[in-house]
Amino acid sequence: MKTIVLIGRTGCGKTTLASRLAGVVLNDKKTAGAVRVKNVIDTPGGFAENRFLGGALSVFAYEAQVVGLIIAADEPFSLYPPNIHGMLNRDMIGIVTKTDIPAGNPKRAEGWLRLAGCKRVFHVSALTGQGIYEIMEYLK
Repeated sequence: MKTIVLIGRTGCGKTTLASRLAGVVLNDKKTAGAVRVKNVIDTPGGFAENRFLGGALSVFAYEAQVVGLIIAADEPFSLYPPNIHGMLNRDMIGIVTKTDIPAGNPKRAEGWLRLAGCKRVFHVSALTGQGIYEIMEYLK
């Protein structure tokens, strides 16, 4: 399986998704440093939120074949600039999490991911498991 690095804001569901994809229960406390379990690299949200730490994400991306940009369906804005894909030499996918939240807007989140350059966008729910299988198939 290809290795994926998960990038997104604090609280967007990276660790929960990483647990599902790796098939193990990861610590549900705030991720302080990058954690690799099997073929999944879970990164701290603070790295994506802080321009001084953002460069570290490129190091983690170097260790993976796929970069997964994550936006929760209930997020009010996107962290990702348009066409960020041009900065990568890896496959980049978008992942909309928390699609089961009634107040969420998965279509808006998908639009932001497509604007960032994601040609493939997955919709997932940790509650129901929706979309997890599709990501795992993509990584095969």
